[in-house]
Amino acid sequence: MLQTFRATLRGDSLEWGEEVQRLFRDDRPVQVLVTILEEEPTQEKNGRGQRMAAVLEKLAQAQAFAGIDPVAWQRDVRQDRELPGRNE
Repeated sequence: MLQTFRATLRGDSLEWGEEVQRLFRDDRPVQVLVTILEEEPTQEKNGRGQRMAAVLEKLAQAQAFAGIDPVAWQRDVRQDRELPGRNE
């Protein structure tokens, strides 16, 4: 059975989280498969949020949604739909 645990790769060593340390207290060898997760740099994430906020501010100033009735929009979006397998 495959289980998923978080670890941080530093150089050629894995630093395991506490849940792994509790499960494997002895020094017996354990086979692992490691997948490297690509993460966006923090600076890029912050910049993207700031750009989004600026665009939303421009939309608000331009009153881009002034012609939309929010109550009618919500009513339209929340229309009941048939549930899969329950057509009876």
